[in-house]
Amino acid sequence: MLLEVLDEDLLRQVRAALDEDIGSGDITAALIPPEQTATAAVICRDTAVVCGQAWFNAVFAELDSRISITWLVRDGDTVRNNETLCTLTGPARPILTGERTALNFLQTLSATATCARRYADTIADLPTRILDTRKTIPGLRRAQKYAVRIGGCDNHRSGLYDGILIKENHIAATGSIGQAIRNARDVNPGVMVAVEVENEGQIQQALAAGADHLLLDNFSLPALAAAVQTAAGRAELEASGGITLDSLRETARTGVDFISTGTLTKNIQAIDLSMIFDIQQQPESN
Repeated sequence: MLLEVLDEDLLRQVRAALDEDIGSGDITAALIPPEQTATAAVICRDTAVVCGQAWFNAVFAELDSRISITWLVRDGDTVRNNETLCTLTGPARPILTGERTALNFLQTLSATATCARRYADTIADLPTRILDTRKTIPGLRRAQKYAVRIGGCDNHRSGLYDGILIKENHIAATGSIGQAIRNARDVNPGVMVAVEVENEGQIQQALAAGADHLLLDNFSLPALAAAVQTAAGRAELEASGGITLDSLRETARTGVDFISTGTLTKNIQAIDLSMIFDIQQQPESN
């Protein structure tokens, strides 16, 4: 997923966040003379993978085009405690107004990328790929999925519109796994069909009906290994449910093609960032 795809979504997110914070106006920044200028530096207080520069930049571009931002790192770079990420120069009022909104995007997307990097590095020597889920912060779906990619993991479907995942309630509503798959083929021919299965019997039913991808929900390690043997060459296999960083390698060693986890986007801890200001004093008028 490239930033070009995100442009329209990104601006919508930034404008909504600014409106949420500023409302009818920043009544604290109004205390500062409009001609006052400042420089500021963003400092990272954690070890983190940087992500979210485009959102950060867009916040200040929306507020005042005179603000200049110089980045010392790029999305995907790993930074350490007390490392400077960027500097800003321009009118003091809009820099102060945009500070929290810009840092919120940067701390959240960097947190997502940092978590994804930990997972990706843990099984970097194995062929299994790690996928995110739809368990994202409302309104930040595409942004977080971008951050997942920056961190080195992969994206599952973006939403309900671009992939079919048949789950237990869909099966109950249609009558059987086979009927659900046939309906999927009829309604959306050519779209990959994934089915969530919970036991060996459901695996056999899904394979017999021609499923492309099986999501193995809360399978034990021996059951995952057995499923790999059963489905070899017939469908992709994705392990999901209760998989932690500690159990990641053992799960990948069973031979599944994918491991999906909501942790990448929902169990994140915001990166600690600070914006340090240097207000430039204006000369006194005679």
